[in-house]
Amino acid sequence: MLGAGARVCRGFRWGTLGLAILLAVNALTSAADARGRRQRSAVESYQPAYASIVLDGNSGKVMQETNGDSPRHPASLTKIMTLYLLFERLEAGKIKMSTEMPVSARAAAQAPSKLGLKPGESIKVETAIRAIVTKSANDVAVVLAEALGGDESNFAKLMTAKAHALGMTHTIYRNASGLPDDQQITTAHDQAILGRAVQDRFPDFYHYFATRTFAFRGKEMRNHNHLLGTVDGVDGIKTGYIHESGFNIVTSVRRGTRHVIAVVFGGRSAEARDARVRSLIENNINIAALKRTAPPVVEGWATAEARSKDIRNKDIRDKDQTAAIPAPQASPVAILAPPTPAPGSTDPIKPNTVKTFTVHPAVMRTASLSPLPSDSRKLTPTPANANTASVTTIAIVKSDTAALPPPSAKPDVLGVLPAAEVAKESIKEGPKESTKGAQLASAGNSVPITVAAVEPAAKPRAAGGWMIQVGAFPDQKEAEERLAAAKNKAKDLLGQADPFTEKTTKDAKPFYRARFAGFERDQAENVCKHLRRSEIPCILVKN
Repeated sequence: MLGAGARVCRGFRWGTLGLAILLAVNALTSAADARGRRQRSAVESYQPAYASIVLDGNSGKVMQETNGDSPRHPASLTKIMTLYLLFERLEAGKIKMSTEMPVSARAAAQAPSKLGLKPGESIKVETAIRAIVTKSANDVAVVLAEALGGDESNFAKLMTAKAHALGMTHTIYRNASGLPDDQQITTAHDQAILGRAVQDRFPDFYHYFATRTFAFRGKEMRNHNHLLGTVDGVDGIKTGYIHESGFNIVTSVRRGTRHVIAVVFGGRSAEARDARVRSLIENNINIAALKRTAPPVVEGWATAEARSKDIRNKDIRDKDQTAAIPAPQASPVAILAPPTPAPGSTDPIKPNTVKTFTVHPAVMRTASLSPLPSDSRKLTPTPANANTASVTTIAIVKSDTAALPPPSAKPDVLGVLPAAEVAKESIKEGPKESTKGAQLASAGNSVPITVAAVEPAAKPRAAGGWMIQVGAFPDQKEAEERLAAAKNKAKDLLGQADPFTEKTTKDAKPFYRARFAGFERDQAENVCKHLRRSEIPCILVKN
């Protein structure tokens, strides 16, 4: 039995221990509270620059936007373009889903998020696609860039060229992953264009952006896009985050026949970003267009590789392409000394000394005028064995006063009938008359010139009922260049087709569509398949 002193001592020790425990608990609680306050303060002080846009996928119109054209860092939204270029190669048959791509030391060293690949390993293309869509793996993005572009820097140039070809004029890429780089910028509007373009261009591959889970080496990874499966109609496409940009997303929603693309930049958290994009979707989806009226997003150049090369060799390109452009076929040709009145003008001209040109249009007819009373000036026909287009040399008087046209001539180019009238005259006169040529009543010294009448090609023939479009451009010269490039890629298939450009407007800006006409549907489909394999975009159009 303990004495009173022992009991007091023992009670003191227990009291001291209890006090120590209480103080420790208080200290831990205070530390946790302090950390919580610091974290809340950090979250509240984190205010990344905000931007958003909602694009109607059917009409192509902007439905709602905030800072839509303000520069932002794309973060992992970059990988949408990385996959766009991969899909191009897959569609062209230059790479297969089963292709094994090697992992370099540089790729393996990328910062997370990543798969943790090791140098010397390899990864299949399809596995890479799923890893990028779900895990947003930076190491895999570099593997793709090196496999397709040789190195990531060169691949980033191809990405930028492709962005500009799609109309993403405010976008610059410096890497394939979206890891921080001050010079890598885009806009919400540009990302909406890309979100729509990847669906229009690659309907057979777009479904990968709806992948919700991905298993790799026994580990299952969930897509960072938490809207998949939780918001009605969401079918993709990609999220992203770096500290400089905040939490970003490009998402696509289809409900019934309505379709919208919504983009958000600058979320303070993934939850805040998702809440904002949900609000944008619900505010706009029910007023979106019911029918598709907007044309597909069309690239302004044949390939990103060609555009990248053009940037580096602009002077050479200008020289080469100018020499390669075929003679225009949209109107009758009358080769006179400048200045020449426009067709339909009644203004008189004073003929001057001219040179003789050789013209090689697609379809030629010999110019023919009704014979006039004979005089001392004779026709000089082109030799039968000359290796030129069929032409007729006639004499035009050089005079101080404008020569009068023959009585049967109609107001157009002085002394030359329009091509339609030429054709009628040729039929009336018969083949002999059409090969003889014509004479103009005049006096004084004469100067020979060559006049070639071309069958009008302003309207394509209706035979076949189908056309193909290989591009739409802000400049008619670019449209003509695309026609020449397409014909060069598919000479056998396009040999009998009618090339032409068609002017249209979008947002009050002129555009020129590059088209070929005169196909049956199956012919048009075969031509488009061939051109796409050559990396020339092609769509079918009903006459």
